Amino acid sequence: MKSEIVRDHWRAMMAAAVADPDQAPDRVRDRVERYWPGLTSEPGGVDYLAVDVHGLPALWAIPKGSSEEHVILGVHGGGGVSGSIYTHRKLFAHMAEATGVRALIVEYSRRGYPAPLDDALTAYRWLLGREIDPGRIAIAGDSLGGNLSISAILRAREAGLPTPAALFLMSPWVDMTVGDKTFETNRETEEFFYRDVVLALASTYLSGADPTDPFASPLHAELNALPPTYIQVGGDETLLGESARFAEKARAAGVDVRLDIFPGQLHTFQMAAGNSAESTDAIERFATWARPKLGLAHGE
Repeated sequence: MKSEIVRDHWRAMMAAAVADPDQAPDRVRDRVERYWPGLTSEPGGVDYLAVDVHGLPALWAIPKGSSEEHVILGVHGGGGVSGSIYTHRKLFAHMAEATGVRALIVEYSRRGYPAPLDDALTAYRWLLGREIDPGRIAIAGDSLGGNLSISAILRAREAGLPTPAALFLMSPWVDMTVGDKTFETNRETEEFFYRDVVLALASTYLSGADPTDPFASPLHAELNALPPTYIQVGGDETLLGESARFAEKARAAGVDVRLDIFPGQLHTFQMAAGNSAESTDAIERFATWARPKLGLAHGE
C-alpha cells in the first residue's frame, strides 16, 4: 500500500527543486527543511533537552517514564547537505517513545567526508564516556545517517571500542558509486532520488574521496563487526537494491540481519510516523525488535 502523504512530500520537494534550480547548499537546505518538519506528527509525552556533545549540538528526546540506562543514538539523514536534529527530532522521538528509552539526536558537520563520520563516532564515544553500557545502546539512522551509523560502528571497532547492542537502518545510503540496478528498475515509482540527484549528492559528500572507500561506502566494507542489524527500505525507492545487497553481504559475514521491504513505500517513509499507518507500523516493528536486543522485556 502506498503512503500518499510520503509520496506527496517527495513530489513537493521535486517541484520546489525544479522551480528553483539553484543547487547551492544553502538553497537546497532551505528547500528541504521547509518541507520535512510537517511530515512527522508530534509524539505525545516526550520532553526535549538540548545538550552539548563534545561541541556538537544535540537533543535528548525523553519519553515520560523511559529508562535512563538505555539509549537510541539517532543520526539524521539529509544527503550531507540538509537535515538536522530539528527536522528529525520527532522521528527519533517516536522511536524512543515506542521503545521506552531515551534518544540522543546528534548534529554533525556538513563539511563533507570524513567530518560527518568523525562527528558520529564522537557522539558514540560521548555516550560511552557517560558510562552508558554499550549493550544498552542502539544506533539508528536514515539515508546518509544510516551510512554514518554503520561506519561509526566499524570505526569504533577499529579503535578498540565496544560495539553497541543493535543497529537500525532506514533506507540506508551505503554505496557512493550509485550503481545499483534499482536506479533504473524503480525509476518510474521513485519521486525524488533519481540517479542524477544521488550522483550530485555523492559528489558533494565525498569531497574528492574514492567512492569505494569502505568508510564512505560501507557496502564495500568488511561487515563482520556489526551488531544485530535491522534494515527497513521502501519497495518503490531507488535505494532498494543497495539495501538488499548490504543485508546479503552482512548476513554472509555472520551478522544477525533482518530486512523488511515495505511494498509501495518511498525513501525514509518512516518520517511520516504518526501520520501514516505504514510509517507508524515501521516504528512499532523497530521497537518490538530492539527491546530484547537492549535487554528490555517486551512489557517493560
